[in-house]
Amino acid sequence: MPLSSMRSEEGISTALLVVSDRASSGVRADKCEPALRQALQNTPIRITAVKVTPDEIVDISSAITEWADSGMFDLILTAGGTGLHPRDVTPEATGPLLDRAILGIPEAMRAMSLKITPRAALARGVAGIRKRTMIINLPGSPKAAVENLSFVLEAVIHGVAKMKGDPSDCAT
Repeated sequence: MPLSSMRSEEGISTALLVVSDRASSGVRADKCEPALRQALQNTPIRITAVKVTPDEIVDISSAITEWADSGMFDLILTAGGTGLHPRDVTPEATGPLLDRAILGIPEAMRAMSLKITPRAALARGVAGIRKRTMIINLPGSPKAAVENLSFVLEAVIHGVAKMKGDPSDCAT
C-alpha cells in the first residue's frame, strides 16, 4: 500500500533515529530523514524528534531507551545498521530493550523486499514494543527505508491504535 494512501485525524508521535557513522560525523548528509518525511506527509505518522547517532550499541540503546521511557512517542523508527557490516549493530542494540517482539513486521518487510532484491534476505531488523512505544528497525538506504515502512504501514497504524487502547474489533 503506498504511504500516501493512509489518512487519519489523529497523529502518531514518532521519533526517528538515524544510525550512521558517516552521517553522525558529518562526512555525508543523512538522506533517510527527508525521504521518510516526504513519504509520510499524508499519513498520521508525525516525526517530531530526530537524532543521528554512530553505529554504537550504547548510543543506539540510549536514544531508544530515553525516547520510549519518556512516554512522549507512540513509535520509534530507526534507519540504518541492520546489514552485515561489522559496525551494523542496530538489531543487537534494539532487541534487548523490547518488552515484546512483533515478529510479523520484519517478516513482512523482508518478504516484500525479496520481491525487489534478493539481498533483502540479509536484512536483520527487528520490531517490538517497549512500554507503550512501538519500535521498528528500517534499512539505512532511504529508498529501502521508505519501501519497507510502506509494506507494514497499515499494520503499524492499527498496532499503535491498539497500544493506545482502541477497543474496536480488529476485523478489516
